Amino acid sequence: MITKKLMALSLLTAMVIGAKAQFYVQGGLNLANITKTTDGQTEKNNWLPTFNAGFMGRFGLSDVVDLESGVLLSGRGSKAETYFTDARDNNYVKTKFNPTYIEIPLNAVVKFPLDVKSKSNIFINAGPYIAIGVLGKTRVDRKIIGTTSNFTSDIKFSNDDPFTSEQDDAAYDKLKRFDYGVNLGGGIDFGKFILKANYGLGLAKINSTQSNNTEDDKNKFRTFSISAGIPLGK
Repeated sequence: MITKKLMALSLLTAMVIGAKAQFYVQGGLNLANITKTTDGQTEKNNWLPTFNAGFMGRFGLSDVVDLESGVLLSGRGSKAETYFTDARDNNYVKTKFNPTYIEIPLNAVVKFPLDVKSKSNIFINAGPYIAIGVLGKTRVDRKIIGTTSNFTSDIKFSNDDPFTSEQDDAAYDKLKRFDYGVNLGGGIDFGKFILKANYGLGLAKINSTQSNNTEDDKNKFRTFSISAGIPLGK
């Protein structure tokens, strides 16, 4: 089921980009986090700086509306610190959790022209995304009663279908390979380059042991991105 949905979205992406589209290369900063409360808040987790990079294309549906899609390599995760005493140099556990996904977004872009000659505009965008986990690392640093230890391990992914309630290959040390959610953003297209901000609202629980995505909003990705795009072929 998930494979058919990915193939359909990939085909639509290819059709969009293969048409008379504006291609651009995108790269930028992600500030990633994971929700910890039932209402979708991140509590005291620290935002993890990571990255986004890839190729995007915009297909003009009208003078003011574009359809945008492409393929991005996008970092997710979180950074957490736990202190057992008031002292910040002892008795702590620090964890950095940094998976990387291949993301396929599909956005509707609404443009508000600024200058016709330079083709500049302000725009807002919104739409769904689907993502596939490909790699990642977890690092844990501990210092307890003066004794320091640390370890790094690869993130494991299960192939559980996020759209069903069944659990496939579930384990506490694994993430679901497939994620999906909604992007909301906006920016300025200067003609020669694009500046954009985006907020990715994950809708799938990322732990492979969790099957009900609508039970609450714990353990879902939240990712704020600031990116620049350079059009190709101009």
